Amino acid sequence: MLRFDPFGDVDALARGLMTGSVAGTQRTPRFMPLDLYKVDDHYMLVADLPGADPGSIDVAVDNGVLTLSAQRSTPSEEGVHWLTSERFSGAYRRQLSLGEGIDTAGITANYDNGVLTLTIPLAEKAKPRKIAVEATDHPQAITTRPD
Repeated sequence: MLRFDPFGDVDALARGLMTGSVAGTQRTPRFMPLDLYKVDDHYMLVADLPGADPGSIDVAVDNGVLTLSAQRSTPSEEGVHWLTSERFSGAYRRQLSLGEGIDTAGITANYDNGVLTLTIPLAEKAKPRKIAVEATDHPQAITTRPD
């Protein structure tokens, strides 16, 4: 099972305030929106990364934590006179805790049209299964001792 930490973004914001590097300034991404759902024996994670440089996308699992990161570059500032600048640039990063029962070696990722899609399979031990019930065909005799 995947566990989601709703306070992770709040913690990141608090760390940013204390260190002076607040995420979500006018030119840096504020967050990486994602959907997470279960289909049969795997989870699907779909994250929006519009305009991210495909070579900068990194998906890593370390000690039960899934980390997604990417970079979105801006054009060279040299000789540019901005009239308006509303598109975010900079680094995206998102972390989720993976529960037990995830096959971390089987995680696959695909980036298409600004959307990162991860398939996160359940480990064999975590998949639902049927238990065979065996019946004994021969009756057992019960012996008694005379008193």
